[in-house]
Amino acid sequence: MNLEMAIVSVYLRRTRKPVWSDVDHFAKQLRAPKADPAPPRRLRSRHLVEESTVRGFRLFTVTPRAGATGRGVLYLHGGGYVNSIAPQHWALISKLADQGATVRVPLYGLAPQHTFTEAYELLDKVYDGLAADSDELVIMGDSAGGGLALGFAQTLRDAGRPLPRSLTLIAPWLDIACRNPEIDALEPLDPWLARPGAILAGQTWAAGTDRDNPRLSPVFGDMTGLPPLHVYCGTLDIVYPDVKVLARRAREAGVEVDLTIAEGACHVYPLVPTREGRRARERIVAMAAGADDQYKPS
Repeated sequence: MNLEMAIVSVYLRRTRKPVWSDVDHFAKQLRAPKADPAPPRRLRSRHLVEESTVRGFRLFTVTPRAGATGRGVLYLHGGGYVNSIAPQHWALISKLADQGATVRVPLYGLAPQHTFTEAYELLDKVYDGLAADSDELVIMGDSAGGGLALGFAQTLRDAGRPLPRSLTLIAPWLDIACRNPEIDALEPLDPWLARPGAILAGQTWAAGTDRDNPRLSPVFGDMTGLPPLHVYCGTLDIVYPDVKVLARRAREAGVEVDLTIAEGACHVYPLVPTREGRRARERIVAMAAGADDQYKPS
């Protein structure tokens, strides 16, 4: 772990870990008002931003002012299904648009006011308008959004619908019940996440549905026939054990997997202002812009 990541980890352990470690504290956060999810002024000045409404939820389309390349990204933000899109997400979205990608960002409803069924209905509708361009489309998501991206890709496959060119999953949350036994030893080392808050968030999002359902915990879903996966995760992240399971099961199913692991890195490290994060962001942006040959999955 370098000095930058160590500093970030100390900050997260002091500010974020206490929330995720205490059920009562996390429950208060669930009931608290959500942050403003609108794109920041800097992004609006740099790119063209269009807002529309789909099934009652906001959809932002970010288009580069210099002209789009034809490449597209459907970006699903993280936040444990309970927190709004954050400035770090918009910063990555802006970099994707800098390289000519048109980025669509659906703001799915958050728990406890909304559940996963509404999110899938929203994505179904949004994808209707993108399916014709699926050869040029990447579905990308981080944390909860990464789990949602994988689960949605599985439903597209099951329905025989066109699949995206690839999936980019940044520290995806793959089992909302956090049942992998390897988490036991890893949880004290993770400077950000902890089981108590994650399990409560998952229960709220599931709203009584079996948490083994692949739309909630896609690590248990069928991997056959999925598009290539590009997955990023740090080793100090409680989602890491399930990321390893995903890579193994996907490869066994014949899916191409490009797995990037950052030693000593925290949750969603490509969104964090560190050397490892910058390197990962550059790679993610280059791939979304069409540099697939440089990073062919194995």
